[in-house]
Amino acid sequence: MIKVLQGVKVLEQGTFITGPAAGMLLGDLGADVVKLEQPDTGDPFRAFKGGLYSPHFQTYNRNKRSITLNTKNAEDLAVFDDLVREADVYIQNFRPGAAERLGAGEERLRALNPRLIYCAISGFGATGPAASRPSYDTVAQAASGFLNLLVNPANPRVVGPAIADAMTGFYAAYGILGALHERNRTGVGRKVEVSMLEAMSHFNLDAFTHYYAAGEVMGPYSRPSVSQSYVLECADGKWIALHMSSPEKFWQGLANAIERPALFTDARFASREQRIANQEALIDLLGGLFRQRTRAQWCERLQAEDVPHAPMYDTSEALEDPQARHLQLLVTGTHPTLGEFKTVRSPVSFDGERPLEVTAPPLLGEHNDEVRAALARTRSTAQTDSR
Repeated sequence: MIKVLQGVKVLEQGTFITGPAAGMLLGDLGADVVKLEQPDTGDPFRAFKGGLYSPHFQTYNRNKRSITLNTKNAEDLAVFDDLVREADVYIQNFRPGAAERLGAGEERLRALNPRLIYCAISGFGATGPAASRPSYDTVAQAASGFLNLLVNPANPRVVGPAIADAMTGFYAAYGILGALHERNRTGVGRKVEVSMLEAMSHFNLDAFTHYYAAGEVMGPYSRPSVSQSYVLECADGKWIALHMSSPEKFWQGLANAIERPALFTDARFASREQRIANQEALIDLLGGLFRQRTRAQWCERLQAEDVPHAPMYDTSEALEDPQARHLQLLVTGTHPTLGEFKTVRSPVSFDGERPLEVTAPPLLGEHNDEVRAALARTRSTAQTDSR
């Protein structure tokens, strides 16, 4: 594995998803990420399934070390300060003002280390009328206009994974990398700020562009209609997805696969514009046809005609696909006490080398002794050099 951030030291004082996701992304690139946690309980995500090692916690905390600190204790505060002095990056996702109350505000930490990249993640931003409001994934999706694109009007309920949480972590890591690059030139750290509202508004850029450029307010079916995207049930109860887009060759290939070569001479389906206008009718027609063969049979037919498609896998199937196996997406690490840990590798390769190594998420305080011993050695060396 090529660790492009090797030598970069990150302190992550994050909980739940946004802060931990940012730390994980940097750890995946080779940074040394030390997760700072409260004694006894740690990151609240640890206990979501009981115990202190829930699947929720495992998702966003690989490639890290864990140390427990109660900074209200003078000795632990001194350890925290020593870690800050050595760090390149500090990440927190507290509500605005909480870091200052905990002695972890930017001003105090920058006095300890002027080169520090200080990353503050919030729900609605550091200032403004909503700054103090609590925010979680669904709240940010709704406030940014993104949730409106996901909820089915016929069955209105929240669906899907924690997109806003994860994307905010991605944007935070993106900002941190930019600040690190600049610091290589200037030698001075930056404060990196991102809120869930800002992150999801940017992620929702296509909808805003359509509104401001064309006056169109997009809904759940706007993009799937324009992109001509379909999900269709097959004879075996499994589903398949098609993304037909614009090229006519894809439609002719589909016509051949379904053995209806003249289908797209029908005036309702003869052009892109008509297929968009009559998508409901096309969904009904294709739905009846696709229920006549199994998913595997349809995949074979569609591949032979070069039609953009994929099986609509569930989680148990996706990484067993031959292409996913070829790309080695599923990687395994070993925890010294808990055994095997499986996860999806970082998607970024460098010079053709895939990042196949992974360190299992840490137990609470697993690296207390290791981190403290390293700090003690640093203090001893500094004292010797100053004599």
